[in-house]
Amino acid sequence: MDLFNDAFDPHLNLLPHDGTVNYHGAILSTAQADAYFTELNQTIDWQHDTARISGQIINTARQVAWHASEPFAYTYSGTTKIALPWTDALLELKKIVEKQSHATYNACLLNRYNDGSQGMAWHSDAEKDLQKNGTIASISLGAERRFAFKHKRTDDTVSLTLQHGSLLIMADDTQTHWLHRLPPLVGVSSARINLTFRTMVTKQVR
Repeated sequence: MDLFNDAFDPHLNLLPHDGTVNYHGAILSTAQADAYFTELNQTIDWQHDTARISGQIINTARQVAWHASEPFAYTYSGTTKIALPWTDALLELKKIVEKQSHATYNACLLNRYNDGSQGMAWHSDAEKDLQKNGTIASISLGAERRFAFKHKRTDDTVSLTLQHGSLLIMADDTQTHWLHRLPPLVGVSSARINLTFRTMVTKQVR
C-alpha cells in the first residue's frame, strides 16, 4: 500500500496491525532542515559502515555515525560500535523530536546516503542493546526517498516518501512484527542524512 503524504495525520497509525508508525511530515522549516543538513554533513565523523557476512567484514557504500549520552556499545550486523558524545546540533534535534514524540532518547544512529543508488535492505531494529518495544524517532534531511515496511508473517507492505525535515515515529511492537527498508531510487543524485533517535538499555563501555 502506497500512502500519500498530503493526507497524513501525525496521529494516524500507518500500519494495519501489529505495530504503530506515525508520520508527522516536515517538522522543520526548509531553512532549518537545510542548515542542519549542512552542519551534520560537514561536522559528523562519517565512517563507512561494516557488516559481517559469511565470516567476512564488508564495507558498505553508505556512511554512519553513532552518538549517545554515554559511550554505549551497539552491536548490529555482526559488528560493534562505541558511541561518540553528542554534538550541539544532535542535542538540538533530540530536544525537538522528544517534544514531538513524547518520549526520551539516549542515543542516535546516523546514516548518510550519497545518492539514490545507496539504500538499506529489509531489517528490524530489534537488537538486544535496544529497549524492547521502545520508540524510535527518525528524522530525514536532504533528498526525498521512499521508505517501506513489510510484515514478517503476512508480507503486507506499506510505503511512503520521507520529506526533507520530516519525522517518522516507530513505536510499540513494530520492530517485532515488521521489517523496514530504504530501497535504491534511480534518478536521485543528491545525498540524504537520516537520524534515528533510540533508547539503549545496555551498560556503557568505560
